[in-house]
Amino acid sequence: MNFSHHRPGLKARAAHISLAAASAAALLTSGVAVLTAMPAQAAIARDVVQALKLRLPKTPIDALDCTSLAPWCEVVSGETLFYTDEAARYLFVGRLYDLEERRDVTATRLLELNPDLLAAGAARAAGRAEASHSEAAPAPAKTKVDLSQLPHEGAIRWGNPKGPRLVVFSDFQCGYCKKLTGALEQAGVLVEERPISIFGAASRRLSESVLCASDPVAALHAAYTGKHVPRPASCKAIRALDANEAFAKANGFAGTPVIVRASDGAVMHGYRDAATLNRFANQRAGAGQ
Repeated sequence: MNFSHHRPGLKARAAHISLAAASAAALLTSGVAVLTAMPAQAAIARDVVQALKLRLPKTPIDALDCTSLAPWCEVVSGETLFYTDEAARYLFVGRLYDLEERRDVTATRLLELNPDLLAAGAARAAGRAEASHSEAAPAPAKTKVDLSQLPHEGAIRWGNPKGPRLVVFSDFQCGYCKKLTGALEQAGVLVEERPISIFGAASRRLSESVLCASDPVAALHAAYTGKHVPRPASCKAIRALDANEAFAKANGFAGTPVIVRASDGAVMHGYRDAATLNRFANQRAGAGQ
């Protein structure tokens, strides 16, 4: 990861915003603007900055806030935001949402750091409106799908063979997908798990390894626990995975997990507990959820 190409002055903006934050004292750790409110948090921030500089030597760290989203730290690098835990072991880049306030936290912070993004976004929107209509827009998420379009080969089947069937679109690097496996086991359902590559090439390679394994069910659970799943020399799963991903795209599945009731194609997005899964799976086809 290298965010070194960024507009001069954004570091100064980030430092200014951090210094202006209410009820907080700003300090500088090796040139990084750090927002903190307590000595203990200051020590954590210093450790995070040092760890990031060690692990991401080519990535400029312009500002760090380990208070607003604790136990996560928000990191400003050029015109990019990313997040890391207080041990600087895990890092994620993407949108962070506040579900209680129904607010895109990342977008709000990016606009605070660089108000010019608002004008740039408007310009891009205008450009898209004038662009050729041959460029297809993303499909809206559907609440009901036709599973008959999917091939038999692209799934790993596990769980209760006598239970109602749920088709689960998942990514083996998705934390909520991993959590969902436990809930599905408790729900007593038959799972038809269809991997899609939400997290890019690494997820795709892992999906191929799982589908092509001699014991796909064992490989699936190994993948979720972070164990290495070797890829066989011969693997015919590529076409089946392509079909899974094309189906997901056509039906607006932009994230994982997505759970589909096999009896009628009803769709439920996101993690659910065992009781909800059991109720959904056993619901009469066509009835309201």
